Amino acid sequence: MTSSVTPSASPLLTPRLVDDYLTAQRQAAPECFDAMLDGDGQLRSGWKSLLITLEKLGDDGRRQQDEEVQRLLAENGVIFNMHAENQGRGWRVDPLPWVIEATEWQALSAGLAQRSRLLSALYQDIYGPRTLFKAGILSARGLLATPELLLPCYRSLPSDHPPFTFHAIDVIRDAKGQWRVLTDRLQAPAGIGFALENRILMARALPDMYRNALLKRLASFLDQHRRALIALANEHREAPNVVLFSPGPSSPRYFEHAYLANYLNLPLVEGQDMVVRDARVWLRTLGGLKAVDVILRQCLDALCDPLELRGDSSVGVPGLLQAVRAGKVALSNAPGVGILEAAPLRDELPRLCQHLLGETLLLGNAHPDTPASTTPVFDPTLKRLVPTTLNLRCFTSRTPETLKAKGTHNHGEYHVMPGGLAWAGQPGSSSLGAQVVKDVWVTADTPQPHVSQMRQAHSPVVTTRDGLDLPSRVAEHLFWLGRYGERLDIRARLLREALLRLMEYEQDALADGLLDQLLLSLNIQLTEQDSTADSHFARKRGALLDQFDEHNPLALQALFNQLLNNARSIRDHLGDDSWRVLNQLGQRVDWHTAAFSTSTARRTCESLSAQLAAFYGLCNETMPHHFGWRFMDIGRFIDRLLGLLSLLQRILHAPDSPGQALWEVALSTTDNFTAYRRRYRSELNPAAILDLLLFDESNPRSVGYMLKRLERQINRLPSDETPYRNSERRLLIQANAALHLADIEKLSRVGETQEASQALNTLINELITPLGMLSDAISQSHFSHVEQAQQLISMEPGQ
Repeated sequence: MTSSVTPSASPLLTPRLVDDYLTAQRQAAPECFDAMLDGDGQLRSGWKSLLITLEKLGDDGRRQQDEEVQRLLAENGVIFNMHAENQGRGWRVDPLPWVIEATEWQALSAGLAQRSRLLSALYQDIYGPRTLFKAGILSARGLLATPELLLPCYRSLPSDHPPFTFHAIDVIRDAKGQWRVLTDRLQAPAGIGFALENRILMARALPDMYRNALLKRLASFLDQHRRALIALANEHREAPNVVLFSPGPSSPRYFEHAYLANYLNLPLVEGQDMVVRDARVWLRTLGGLKAVDVILRQCLDALCDPLELRGDSSVGVPGLLQAVRAGKVALSNAPGVGILEAAPLRDELPRLCQHLLGETLLLGNAHPDTPASTTPVFDPTLKRLVPTTLNLRCFTSRTPETLKAKGTHNHGEYHVMPGGLAWAGQPGSSSLGAQVVKDVWVTADTPQPHVSQMRQAHSPVVTTRDGLDLPSRVAEHLFWLGRYGERLDIRARLLREALLRLMEYEQDALADGLLDQLLLSLNIQLTEQDSTADSHFARKRGALLDQFDEHNPLALQALFNQLLNNARSIRDHLGDDSWRVLNQLGQRVDWHTAAFSTSTARRTCESLSAQLAAFYGLCNETMPHHFGWRFMDIGRFIDRLLGLLSLLQRILHAPDSPGQALWEVALSTTDNFTAYRRRYRSELNPAAILDLLLFDESNPRSVGYMLKRLERQINRLPSDETPYRNSERRLLIQANAALHLADIEKLSRVGETQEASQALNTLINELITPLGMLSDAISQSHFSHVEQAQQLISMEPGQ
């Protein structure tokens, strides 16, 4: 590029955007290769239509499109670092894609495919015959000192299995326009899910630009990748059980794992979901153990098997390596591939390529200090394009056809995804720390056909509806998703009532005493300080508003975090609309500021209850009503029952006047106030309220209705073939007996006689006791797995 060309000399259809960018690029890197402009300041092929579209939008239109992309990103919950103490961090998707011409991509693609073939051959030699060491081509001493070399993996891979089917390669384009490799990623290649999500977001937010673009699609690559996974199976070749193995929600890329599992139609599993028996991997499901044929691994090498690799791994599967040796399970990327990422091998690759493949290495390695080329990024603040340096992660996958011929020893063929994940930053910077990412468009000569995510079946399929194949861990997370959601709802409702009474504070003595009882119901303890009325009000107000503080471990945020953690652990089982409501709910919880007012806090509580109802309503409408949904429903109604009974207990133990007022709170928090007024149209009568809240089985908020619903759901759960009732059914019978044997005539005098109050207190305790034990009983029956000791490796000498 020559610096003599001036911006005004560029005869472009989009003069302002491009001329401003040309000026900025010349000032920042005058002699540097640029992805959008050639040496004469002219647009490269493929960029013109994009720039025309952006120019036509104008400043306001571009800003709106950018906001739409970011809104969709937030709604879909695309974040990293899904920890309870850190709610994660997202990135900004640039509305202008990175365009790479087909001829340029063809050269890059050839180099990427060659690199995959080379590393496949290298793995087979290092963990096999080791001819490279014997011939002195590789230094055994140097590699033995590398922690990525895992000696237990020596000859662990069956000869007819490829070392890896999926390969991620980070590249940059240097200042002269040459592609160079930064690093290889084979242990848990990540980023393809985010690349796919970026493409879908661009298609939704910028439909005109996307529809008219001549670019290669990504779906066909994902389809071939899935077929390659199926081709790995040794058994059940017609319908193998392929799973995606994730370290779990603690992984910063767990969103991608769930997203990819959904897209590829694979069960998302964790190490605790699997067990090795008789050198075979089994998946723990509600219906028993189910054989696993192929594992798409997203777990680091050393963490895969705590028995033979890292003993402190809490995410691996003990005995996994033995199952791989026996050929009973296939891993998409074999354990030990981390050695191919090691720095000592990179400088040897040109020589190794010539020796192993008889070819010249097409892509050279790049040092992180290598100057990179520039690419335009849209700056929404300055409303212009600015030059920046980008990293690009590309992906290759083994072609399914070369995997079907078992017993071959070739290094196979690899096809390259026409696109990738691009992020702004210096060469070698982490994608997890990126602030801006780009979709990557590889141009095509003709419009590309659409490839559906769902494929037409060509063989019979065994239909299933009961959810017996659901991993027990998933069922447990659904159970607690229901419990924590109900706890959050109960607390929000009580807090709403307390805030309402706070606004009536000092208007009468009743409101004052009732507020104290509500504080106790919320387990809020006030310290004794100044006894003035102003001091009392300030302390109560501060204690209630503290329930919105994210640093309070007993407040709304803490409950929401538990709800969110369980939801994220089953991300692939929840619909997109449910996730949007959940993300909106998180934004509502995180509203606390120093200027948070009492009325705003009350409205927030009302919104929380409404959004929780919307979330569970969507789950009820969209989630199949199999065992997983039943566990979520059971969890909700256990906590709803316990919350109602605890409130009734509080009413009995409250002083006379606040106790009477708490009857109104009981109706309000259970959404029964309108039903009560319509039915009785009179003053509050404790006996009538008890009938509505305890015995009326037509009322969804009554104890009677909820016990029947729990009984119906629990009776439909999987159970052992035995004539005897299990513990959870016995506990429900105990609770139902207490309710149905209650002396209703005596209870009807509640509020009039001490005997009636004692009878009600006894009934509440007789209900709380079995219901409090019900959760543990369900966990023991369905979520706990007691394993007998198994000898996983032979202890015979010489074996």
